[in-house]
Amino acid sequence: MPAAHRKPRQRSLSGSTARTAATLALASAATATVFDGGTAHAEPHLSPTEVKAKVDKLYQEAEVATEKYNGAKEKAEKAQKKVDSLQDEASRRTEALNSQRQKLGSMAAEQYRTGGVDPTVRLLLSSTPDRYLDEAALADRVGTRQAATIARVRKELREIDQVRGKADGTLSELRGKQRELERQKKTVTKKLGEAKRLLDRLDPADRALASGGTDGPGASYGTDGSGHASRATSRDDLTADLGKASNSRVAAAISYAQGALGSPYVWGATGPNAFDCSGLTQAAYRAAGVSIPRTTYAQINAGQRIPKSQLHPGDLVFFYSGISHVGLYIGNGQMIHAPNPSAPVRIAPIDQMPFAGATRVA
Repeated sequence: MPAAHRKPRQRSLSGSTARTAATLALASAATATVFDGGTAHAEPHLSPTEVKAKVDKLYQEAEVATEKYNGAKEKAEKAQKKVDSLQDEASRRTEALNSQRQKLGSMAAEQYRTGGVDPTVRLLLSSTPDRYLDEAALADRVGTRQAATIARVRKELREIDQVRGKADGTLSELRGKQRELERQKKTVTKKLGEAKRLLDRLDPADRALASGGTDGPGASYGTDGSGHASRATSRDDLTADLGKASNSRVAAAISYAQGALGSPYVWGATGPNAFDCSGLTQAAYRAAGVSIPRTTYAQINAGQRIPKSQLHPGDLVFFYSGISHVGLYIGNGQMIHAPNPSAPVRIAPIDQMPFAGATRVA
């Protein structure tokens, strides 16, 4: 074989040459790991305070998505009820139509016995009578009794088509709401997952500081470990405030919220064993016989707007510019609320978050 086509002979590495090559290879791999953004790149160490700030932000973003989820869920449930109602109506009207067609069949049988069936009646008894019902001269070619029955059938056919059209439109709307539900659910799950991963990186003591601190200044005294009111805001103090409630419905709502102390926060939950923030306030007033909307941004418009200086026990207090959090005011600058997944339903000061407004619903 000519030398030009001969495969070059590979030389093996040995000694210091091999060690140098290995070192360069390792350095190259490490550099690639750092700059490729891969999972092997370690996140910078964060202090408990830094973790708390990040977790707080993630929880607030998750709560915004939770309220959007709650709103989409409420609309989807209403759309589902409307679809069911329209489909039931179409079914009932179809049964009524069949009854009218049976009457026409009886008329046809009678005509057969007395001399044959009118061709127009045979058309009406076909599988597609609506084509013939639209003929303007049809009523003139049958007797008065048949004409009245035919007119009812025509009317039923038109109305059934309208009902089915509405049902189809509402079903399309429902599917859109269901897609919105899935989008918001993914957002909430992602935010909560990120918060959990941040907290899991800390040792138990720092994790308690970071997660317990997510409830702001009130975290240190709102409840004891079991969710019961602590010394700074005792049940005796709360009971005294109930006496200041403006009416029995307000007292009942506060009493319900008091009974929920220590219950876990679960996004999308409305009780009786777990709550999100607006789920708690809705459940409290539902127990008092007062119906309020499901979401924070609807609840704030459900009653009389109250300035912060005129708050009374039972008022709903809202936070953040997006109206993404709500609590039930109990007096003395305190509220009962469902904070986030790291903290149960508890008592906390209303000054711990950016105040956005208040509403009196009872």
